[in-house]
Amino acid sequence: MGRGRQKAKHTKVARELKYFSPDTNYDALERELTQAEKNEAAAEQWPEYAGATEDEFETEGRG
Repeated sequence: MGRGRQKAKHTKVARELKYFSPDTNYDALERELTQAEKNEAAAEQWPEYAGATEDEFETEGRG
């Protein structure tokens, strides 16, 4: 593919991304934000596990 065709293709893709506006699902957004608040409350309740990753949980029981 020549440089002109390649540049035109990139310009087309960039323009599509620039002007693309998907519909927002506010119910899903609300659920996600509510879940984040619950996670913060759990972190306050169990601070020793607040910074732990999943890998740390898996290796804790093995010994």
